[in-house]
Amino acid sequence: MPHAELSRADGTDACSELELVQRVQVGDSAAFRIIIQRNNRRLFRIARSILKNDSEAEDVVQEVYVRAFEHLSEFRGEAALATWLARIAINEAQGRLRRQRPSVDLAVLDSGGNGVSEVIPFPLNPNSDPERAAAQREVRRLMEQAIDELPDAFRVVFVMRIVEGMSIEETASFLDLREETVKTRVHRARHLLRQALDAQLAPALKDSFPFDGARCAHIADLVFKRLGLVK
Repeated sequence: MPHAELSRADGTDACSELELVQRVQVGDSAAFRIIIQRNNRRLFRIARSILKNDSEAEDVVQEVYVRAFEHLSEFRGEAALATWLARIAINEAQGRLRRQRPSVDLAVLDSGGNGVSEVIPFPLNPNSDPERAAAQREVRRLMEQAIDELPDAFRVVFVMRIVEGMSIEETASFLDLREETVKTRVHRARHLLRQALDAQLAPALKDSFPFDGARCAHIADLVFKRLGLVK
């Protein structure tokens, strides 16, 4: 019997996660492609938040799907498939990180700060104006650079909670943290980002709204003309 249509043009799926898994188990590659398309961005963002490297994050994502495919028989649908895949990604990325360098003292990072954070828009909305689009790309570059420079524990929580838009409960569950710890780390990450972006943008602010050169001379000419000081 032929498989039902798995997806529509708008990206919504006709099958549940468990149905997709069952189809993959009987050799339906189209179902596996749907699973990959659903989860790629989240898994990449999570892995990159830990490793700060695009190439390594892509390797982690590939490894996640390979491991998931090899262990699909263990998936019972008790947790969301996205949750299961994300935990594989976190474990794989953290394992790679541990092999690269010693772990960070999280107790020191978590000391202080108790603000409650709300989701903020990220990234900026696209605009058809080329100059505005270029400016937004530069702002995004600065933001990504500032996020990369956050301490590891803050960066991972910030990306999962704010960039990816996961709930406090989801983020806490994925990282095995208390919900209050998630709130604290997001608050402190935002504070560090503000400091970093202030330092980057302050010089540019001094040059904002320029009114010199030809524009300045033009105004002077108009004033002189109105006053009758120019023929």
